[in-house]
Amino acid sequence: MINRREAFTLLKKYIKNDKLIKHSLAVEAIMGEIATSLDKDEELWRLVGLLHDLDYEYTETTPEKHANVSAQILAGLIPEKGINAIKAHNYIHTDYIPTTSIDKSLLAADAVSGLVIAAALVMSSKRIHNVRLETLLNKFNDKSFAKGCDRNRINLCLDVGIDLDAFLMLSLNALKEISDELNL
Repeated sequence: MINRREAFTLLKKYIKNDKLIKHSLAVEAIMGEIATSLDKDEELWRLVGLLHDLDYEYTETTPEKHANVSAQILAGLIPEKGINAIKAHNYIHTDYIPTTSIDKSLLAADAVSGLVIAAALVMSSKRIHNVRLETLLNKFNDKSFAKGCDRNRINLCLDVGIDLDAFLMLSLNALKEISDELNL
């Protein structure tokens, strides 16, 4: 399995958009915290979070290829269950149904990262350190806020045994840890 440094180099090779790199870092951080809370392989889970959108800039106009191209690039570099999780995060087009805890966690982490970052950006300070759990719960329940953040995907945290409040707090804390990298 490639290490984190190699994975980040690979990410920078395929992704040039700074916002997408930051999104990948955010999902990586959240996946690491989920893995720790579930006593899973943190290194693998972090790599899956970091690399889940590896092919995005190449497949943006062909969503049916998204994740499949990543799977081809990552073959032999990360374990099959990691590749399957990446395919599962675009299950609508890959036909790989999310069934495992890593599959569902990636879907939840991908969605919640957008909610947490959007909540930080509407704060007057635009700083993630000012976001509180109550704020996230209110934003989660406000369907007009961050409409692109699929609440059903976020709720997949329940399928892996993490209640919503704990998942939002875990995600918020993960992103606070990397706030400088995210410029939040």
